[in-house]
Amino acid sequence: MITRVLRILIFVGFISGMMPAVASHAFWVWTPETGKFINPKNHVKATPQEQLEYAVGFYHENDCDQGVKEFEKLIKNYPRAREAADAQFYIASCQEKEGALFKAYKEYQLVLDKYPFSDKAGEVVKKQYDIGNAMLEGKDRKNKIIKTIIGGSYDVIEVFRTVIKNAPYGPYAPSAQYKIGLYLHEKGLYQEARDEFEKTINDYPESEWAKAAKYQIALADSQRSSEAQYDQQVTKSAIEEFKEFAKEYPDAELSQKAKDEVNKLKEKEAENNFVVAQFYEKQKKYQAARLYYSSIVENYKNTSWAPKALEKLQALKFEK
Repeated sequence: MITRVLRILIFVGFISGMMPAVASHAFWVWTPETGKFINPKNHVKATPQEQLEYAVGFYHENDCDQGVKEFEKLIKNYPRAREAADAQFYIASCQEKEGALFKAYKEYQLVLDKYPFSDKAGEVVKKQYDIGNAMLEGKDRKNKIIKTIIGGSYDVIEVFRTVIKNAPYGPYAPSAQYKIGLYLHEKGLYQEARDEFEKTINDYPESEWAKAAKYQIALADSQRSSEAQYDQQVTKSAIEEFKEFAKEYPDAELSQKAKDEVNKLKEKEAENNFVVAQFYEKQKKYQAARLYYSSIVENYKNTSWAPKALEKLQALKFEK
């Protein structure tokens, strides 16, 4: 009997010693519904539908921190439920709400990766496409500090490539492919941009974006050519591409811009010929110099270099 009492006292003492530690790590409350103590921090509703509705309440109150916690509880406790995909979608939407666009894109991708048969698939692709557009416009607030430090980010390309991979024949794929080229062009990577625009034309030839891509290819070639250099093959290619575009799409909004670009490139070609002529003139190879100056007068009449070349021809008239 004494032994039994001692055991009880030891046990009670042990429990008493443990209570502060337990109390410091968890808060337990009695719930009449379950007839037991629960820890509200880890408690999940009786059904996935109830848990989803509970979590959505925080979402609509713009309490994304608590909302995400409740959505994560649903996914953890009801991983096979239909509502799990909805919970993952809401987690992504919370990130988007808070301006963490690239993070939101990744969370949306988890909807497709973890729940491939979810009816959210089409909506996810649209969300990712919209995120790509927002990032293209520099609206990813959460990544601004990183971009400032490293001088830019190519995350937007990943987003658009994922849109294409998720729905290669969907409505957003052609424009996503085109915008990859547009982003690279803005970064000054003209050859890489040109390759992406060509892919737009090859993969989506019937798309409206194919027409725009043809113009962008000519523009990329135009900007690839240097200010003035002896070998202007890239410039010549750009001129032909702009001419072809204006001829193929005479009524397109970009046709006049294409014609304007041709004039700019003609100006550049004339300058190049003038530089070559000056080189020969300095070498006292006057016949070669005259040939280049004459070429400017005959072939580039509407450029600012034609009058200058004519003056040079008159000055070199009697030189041999």
